[in-house]
Amino acid sequence: MALKPDRIEAYTDISFFMNETGERGGIVVHVSGGSGVSMDDANAVVEYAADPSGTNPAGLLLNDVVNLDLTRQHINWHKDEVQIGSKVTLLRQGQVTTNVVSGSPTIGADAYYGVEGVLTPTSTNSTKVGRFLSTLDADGYVKVDINIT
Repeated sequence: MALKPDRIEAYTDISFFMNETGERGGIVVHVSGGSGVSMDDANAVVEYAADPSGTNPAGLLLNDVVNLDLTRQHINWHKDEVQIGSKVTLLRQGQVTTNVVSGSPTIGADAYYGVEGVLTPTSTNSTKVGRFLSTLDADGYVKVDINIT
C-alpha cells in the first residue's frame, strides 16, 4: 500500500495510458514521442522514469497497474487496480499521504521526484512537484501537497 485513503484530489487527469506495472503513490513522467492530443490517443503514455533527468512530470499515480490473466481472475476495483495498457488516474493538484519517499523530508521543504517516481526533498535534476506537509511517521509515510502545472 503506497497511499493512505486520506487525500484531497483537487485536479486529476484520466487521459494517459501506462504500459508497465507500477504501484500507486509515485510521480510518473511523460514518455517522449507521444502526442497525447485526444482523450483516447494511444501515444499518451506515462511511466516511472529510470532517470528523472530531462523528464517532465505528468502526475502522481493513483492506481496500481497490474499484469493479470483476466481469463482466470478479475481486477480488484476496491484496490484501484487497472490492467497494464489501460488508462490511469493521475493527481496533478492535491494532497496525499504516501510512503513512496526517500530521504528525510522536513515540513515545508520542496518535493522533487527521483528514480522510479520516488518523492525526495533533494533535487536530482528533476522538476519540483510539490511541498512536504509533514515529516516521516513511524510507518514511513509523509503528507505531501502535489502541484504539477
